[in-house]
Amino acid sequence: MQALLLLAALLAGANADLGCRVVPGKLKQVDAGAGAVYGVGSNGTIWRWDTSTWVNVPGEAIHVSAGPAGVWCVNKVNFIYKLQDNTWVQVAGLLKQIDAGGNKLVAGANFVDAPYCLSEAAVLARPPTPAWVYVVGGLKYYSCGLRGCWGVNAGNAIYYRSGTSSVACAGSSWTNVAGSLVMIEVGTDGSVYGVNSEGTVYQREGITNSNPMGTQWKALDFCSKIKHVTFDSGALWLINEKEEIYRCSEESDV
Repeated sequence: MQALLLLAALLAGANADLGCRVVPGKLKQVDAGAGAVYGVGSNGTIWRWDTSTWVNVPGEAIHVSAGPAGVWCVNKVNFIYKLQDNTWVQVAGLLKQIDAGGNKLVAGANFVDAPYCLSEAAVLARPPTPAWVYVVGGLKYYSCGLRGCWGVNAGNAIYYRSGTSSVACAGSSWTNVAGSLVMIEVGTDGSVYGVNSEGTVYQREGITNSNPMGTQWKALDFCSKIKHVTFDSGALWLINEKEEIYRCSEESDV
C-alpha cells in the first residue's frame, strides 16, 4: 500500500495542477461518462464506482462504457449489451470495443476493425433496435463526445470524424490528426485524452465549438506507464500496466 501511495504522490507531483489518489482495486479497463464510472476486471467482472468503493454489476465483459447513451458493454465473444432497468439486454451485432459517450449515440469497433455507430432513435428504443450504421474506414478504437468522434487505427494513426450527430451518427468525413495513440477517449464534455505505445497520456488542447479538432497534443507525465485513460466531471481516471487505478483532479480533497 505504501508503494501505491508513493506512486500517487509521484503522479500528482508530475502534474502540479492535478491531485491524484489511489483508488482501491484493480481493473484492465475503465470508462467514465455522464457522472458514472464503470470498469472491467482482469477476469471479466464488471464494476461500478459508488463514492468510495466498487460495486459488482452481474455479468461479464471485456469492455464497458457509460455516457449520455446509457451503460453498454461487450463480452469476450463480442456480444453487445445495454444496461436497462438494472438488467443487461442483448443488442444484435458484434463489437470488441464500445463507447456510449456521444450525444445519445453509441459507437465502437468490431473484430476486423470496422467502426459502427447507433443513432439516438435506436439507442432509446426499448429494447434497443439493432440499426448499426457502418462508418467507412478502419479503426481499432472509436469514441464519441460532445464535438464529434475520434478513433485510432491498427497503425496507431489518429482520426477525427466530422459531421456526427445523434440523428446522423455516421458523420461525413475523416481528418487525419498528427500523432500516434493506441487508445483514445472522448469525454462527455468533448475533452479528448489518449495513451501512446510508450504509456504516455496525452490531452488534446484548443478544442472549441468552432475548432472541434483542437490545436495540439499536450503530454501529461504521470511517472508511470499508463494503459488506459478516461475523463468525466473534472476527474481523470488512469490504469497503469499493473492494473492499479488512480483518480486525478484539481479538487483539493483528492
